[in-house]
Amino acid sequence: MSEEKLKKKSFEIQRIYIRDASFEAPNTPNIFHKKWDPEIKFNLSTVSKKLKPNIFETNLQVRVIVKSEENLVFLCDVHQVGIFFISCLDEQELKHCLGSYCPNILFPYARTCISSLVSYGSFPQLNLSPIDFDDIFCKNLKSKRNNFYQKENI
Repeated sequence: MSEEKLKKKSFEIQRIYIRDASFEAPNTPNIFHKKWDPEIKFNLSTVSKKLKPNIFETNLQVRVIVKSEENLVFLCDVHQVGIFFISCLDEQELKHCLGSYCPNILFPYARTCISSLVSYGSFPQLNLSPIDFDDIFCKNLKSKRNNFYQKENI
């Protein structure tokens, strides 16, 4: 790695991959003959860690649970992971990069994987809407600050 690269702000995608993907449809084939009235629950989380100097991993977990008339239709869970080279960011910039920018890069890959798994399960296509990770990051940051101050005042 060049010395020049380590002296200026830099961001590079080194690798994007699926760590884990699962699809469960425990009530097939009977569920195919029932009324289709889906109730969709969507959860996501991110975890980032430093692998070595300037190399970081972000794991975006996306879970979709679909029920219809109280019956589980399917559960789909994807862990989309990216390895990133990041240099010369201060602590706040690094947190923002790992908490917002990296998940934003990973989400389209996870969304495509989920859409494919659902289609291969013979269910109507599921197109997840884009996510504003910047907004989520800012809300989480504000929430952590509020929790900190509440603890300090007690």
